[in-house]
Amino acid sequence: MKYYYGEYDGEEFPTQDKLFGFDQLMQFIMQYGDQALKAIQNMMENPENENQSDMLEQLLKDGMLDKDGKGRLRLTPRAISKMQRKALMEVFANLREGQREGHEKVTPGLGGERIEGTKPYQFGDPVSELDLHATLHNALTRHGLPQSAEPASAGGPSRAKIKFDEHDFELHLHEGVTSCSTVVLLDMSGSMMRYGRFLAAKKVAMAMQALVRSKFPQDSIDFVGFYSGANKIPEFALPLAMPKPVTIYDYQVRMKVKLDQLDKAPQHFTNLHMGLQLARRILRKRSSENKQIFIITDGQPTAHVEGEFCYLLYPPDPRSTVATLKEAVLAVKEGCRVSTFALIEDYWGMDWVGFVDQLTKLTKGVAFYTSSGELANCIMESYLSGRKKKTHIA
Repeated sequence: MKYYYGEYDGEEFPTQDKLFGFDQLMQFIMQYGDQALKAIQNMMENPENENQSDMLEQLLKDGMLDKDGKGRLRLTPRAISKMQRKALMEVFANLREGQREGHEKVTPGLGGERIEGTKPYQFGDPVSELDLHATLHNALTRHGLPQSAEPASAGGPSRAKIKFDEHDFELHLHEGVTSCSTVVLLDMSGSMMRYGRFLAAKKVAMAMQALVRSKFPQDSIDFVGFYSGANKIPEFALPLAMPKPVTIYDYQVRMKVKLDQLDKAPQHFTNLHMGLQLARRILRKRSSENKQIFIITDGQPTAHVEGEFCYLLYPPDPRSTVATLKEAVLAVKEGCRVSTFALIEDYWGMDWVGFVDQLTKLTKGVAFYTSSGELANCIMESYLSGRKKKTHIA
């Protein structure tokens, strides 16, 4: 047994109930997925500590946990919503100030927040957004002080009129209100278990769900997990999603699997090609003004689809790279903005940064080389800026 010593900080030692509160329980579930629920169920059935058992029973009464028809524990929508809100608060508490990428859409009077600056009036602009101070200044500068046009009547003051024309009108600028559809592609290959990568990505995903639901209800956000295959991750399943365990340790793997048999093959490969295909299908059904794909990955593709077959290839093969890049280009042609978040804690031992560079150049997208700890900053800033278009005002 090993012992570790540290300086006492003076804080009160936590009791059992504080050590095993709701937040700690949710963190445990986020980190270990279905295995955590099984452990909790075993704890309820064979309690070692009465306080813990009572707390878990209380979570059932409060509607945070529930049991399915087979008696297995599951998270309730109420618990998932609370986890999302907590993730959002955690993300924004740590969100540093950063420069966004300048995708703001500035337009006169379209319901967004008023921002600094004005623009000349153009036909069709709402006159309700006239900046009276700037308009009067333009009129007086161009046409001078008003001259008396009518003589004084009955001892009253003379009436003078300020001359205006359409070039004098200035309008307030507003931040444009647009809708955005986002698909987040989560790498679920075996290597995502390292360095807490997938846990960090999952927390950001849940925070984005809470943000969209609370602040941007007109937006849509979908999550797709890609591994040897790819599937959409429903909201209730996201907290329990986990990377696929590595089952083959051979130095070289060359496998050809029929698509209808893919679930029987090793699952820990990286099939970004199939993930992009699914993302395109999802976004085709969306009518939003802005569409974007976020790719969170820690390695280059090791799988791709050709016809009715999926190829699992390690070390990475150029065929997988080419197929993936072609799919990304097709997404851009359909109006999607592609951003790649490359997790690089151990990229010094990997030869895949070149793939991200190629992807970024071909799609004219954005690449972020970041660590798990900085992932929230990059994704949130990119989402908030990417949901608006950039308009140059002449």
